[in-house]
Amino acid sequence: MGCLFSMPGITILLAVFVPIVGSAILPFAGIFSKRLRNALSFFLVFASFCFSLTMLPRIMSGGQIFFFKAFPLGLNLSFTADALAVFMALVSSAISAIIIFYSFGYISHYEHQTEYYSMVTLFLGSMMGLVFSSNLILLYIFWELTAICSWRLIGFFREKLFVLRADKAFLMTFFGALLMLAGFLIIYQQAGSFELSAIKETFKNNPISNLAVLFVLIGILSKSATLPFQAWLPDAGVAPSPVTALLHAAVLVKIGVYVFARLFVFTFNVWEIWHTIVPAIAAVSAIVSAGCALVETDIKRIIAYSTISQIAFIFLGLSTNVAVGIAGGLLYILMHGISKAGLFLCAGIVEQNTKVKDITKLGGLIKTMPLTAVSFLLCAFSVMGIPPFGGFFSKYMVFNSAIESGHIVINFVFLIGAFMTVLYLVRLFNLVFMGEPQSGLPREGSRTMVTAVMILGALSLASGIFVYYPFQLAQLSAFNLTGLIR
Repeated sequence: MGCLFSMPGITILLAVFVPIVGSAILPFAGIFSKRLRNALSFFLVFASFCFSLTMLPRIMSGGQIFFFKAFPLGLNLSFTADALAVFMALVSSAISAIIIFYSFGYISHYEHQTEYYSMVTLFLGSMMGLVFSSNLILLYIFWELTAICSWRLIGFFREKLFVLRADKAFLMTFFGALLMLAGFLIIYQQAGSFELSAIKETFKNNPISNLAVLFVLIGILSKSATLPFQAWLPDAGVAPSPVTALLHAAVLVKIGVYVFARLFVFTFNVWEIWHTIVPAIAAVSAIVSAGCALVETDIKRIIAYSTISQIAFIFLGLSTNVAVGIAGGLLYILMHGISKAGLFLCAGIVEQNTKVKDITKLGGLIKTMPLTAVSFLLCAFSVMGIPPFGGFFSKYMVFNSAIESGHIVINFVFLIGAFMTVLYLVRLFNLVFMGEPQSGLPREGSRTMVTAVMILGALSLASGIFVYYPFQLAQLSAFNLTGLIR
């Protein structure tokens, strides 16, 4: 069995397996001290972020980092750190660390806390394994690990309805994953390898099988909760708010768009028709979900429908096959991750302190929760695409790429979707935070919770003011994927 790795390659293993192995240690740490368990969970995730950060200088200089150990039947332990993988690793681990910090206050008075911290840490480790995987079967293993973690976390409160909704999320995404695995096996039959580099070389001059593309795309769309597989994501709002932030902002639905970028942009050579089909699906998903957000009254379901709509913008950018769109789509992942995590965590403070989810029964909370209200507004501005917030630049690049690629009608549909985004977020903020109080006089959340949402609100603005720095990494990722820009 062959083995190829370098000392930097060990850093990949540390970024992946420190949180995975650490998640198994957390229950034992919890026996001695809850504070030790909580702090250890945070530092495991933060350590993964730091390991990813150490790869950045080499990546920015145009290099890559590899770890490879061969096993029979092509089931190799194969990891690659390039600009795209490091970009996603940094985004996911940084936002996850902030969410765990928020959890110190949110989860403190619930049962099953040890399971919560173990699953969240394993969730992040699985995500890190997926983004660095350069073997289809290895990618699939980590893909399914995230499904198991999300299933346990969505049903965290153990109520019958919540467990049923967790089962629904697992079964819908598992169905897509099985079809995706079937697509991988078709590709293996044609290419003779599960390694992404070998697959890319095999299909360099010939488009991949349409059946394989269809199966893989169904798996991606089901995980990213894109129409017609979107039904599970709003129902997942029964989970604790930090879990919904993980699902929507940092890990789960972002897996779909990441794998789309990794396979459909970098690895697969597909027929041109797919560059029209995917934006068309995304356009319908964006409009339908935005319409649902406009009439919904449950605060977390509104934000969930917003996620479905915004994910469609990412698919638009990545599927245009235009360099600025690919860079814009990747930048969108960062901007949406920061701001959507902030919205969900703010919603968690509101829900926990008022015991109310219906926005028509709220109001006036800016008077008693000013820090939460301002943080929510800053994050909402970024999702809306208001300059100079981070979401403006990514949205502009995606629209520009749609025009450049000739998708004029689809671009118009997305412009309507962007306008609807402003409408439902303004409606949400107005009903929850403005007007006269309708649910008593709730106060701000705990210090850790409020600090976390303030950080995310500030980052929503700072990511736009200092957009040059994340843009450089997104642009380098797009160059590595397409060779079209430098």
